Amino acid sequence: MLMTSLKREGFPIRHVYQWFLPPFTVQNYYTVFNRAPIGRWMFNSLFIAVSVTALVLIISSLAAFAISRIDFRFRKFVYVFFMAGLMVPGEATIIPLFNLANNLNLVNTYSGLILPSLAGPFAVIILKEFFDGVPNELVESARIDGCGLFRMYWMIFVPLSKPALSTIGIFTFIGSWNNFLWPFLIIMSEAMYTLPVGIPAFNSAYSQDYILPMTVNAVASLPAIIAFLFFQKQIIQGIKLSGIKG
Repeated sequence: MLMTSLKREGFPIRHVYQWFLPPFTVQNYYTVFNRAPIGRWMFNSLFIAVSVTALVLIISSLAAFAISRIDFRFRKFVYVFFMAGLMVPGEATIIPLFNLANNLNLVNTYSGLILPSLAGPFAVIILKEFFDGVPNELVESARIDGCGLFRMYWMIFVPLSKPALSTIGIFTFIGSWNNFLWPFLIIMSEAMYTLPVGIPAFNSAYSQDYILPMTVNAVASLPAIIAFLFFQKQIIQGIKLSGIKG
């Protein structure tokens, strides 16, 4: 994909080795940004992915802390409810979710793109398992010292669960960045396109060649590749720890 994006538009490739031989050019990247609002689509994808990631980490960690450490009525039922959510495919909720978004005037809005992504049970379950592993002696010592629930959550549980939070954050960011189906259904204007929605539109409206679509795909893949290169240690560590906890 990357090597194809560096070939000039219309360049005929008849043999595999031609992908790795000059001439190379970066003109394709200037072309795709000039032909279509790629920058706007990148901003939309980045804004949505960052917002979803931040909110998922905050909401899921608070929910997991409540289920793990606060003794309230129906606590086990709430946890089973989250577990049951893992067995429901996201596609099964698309139609009622779209009807709900339409009734709340969330169609073609950032809120409509962000809010449905916050209800996933996976992050809550993983963090709940981590919080269950925090020693009770540490919690009791904090209570003796006058530590309240929120301070206990912020000063003890969040630092100890950094590997899990890092893994969940990275996977949530990449999943939101690559999400196609829900944005495709709820976005009605080109200005609100995310990159996964904009790529097919670009291929059909702005280019009849395979070089420029490959260039757009390379641009769309860049953040996910960077995230993995910079945080691969946290990803591997988090996967190992979540496997141990499971």
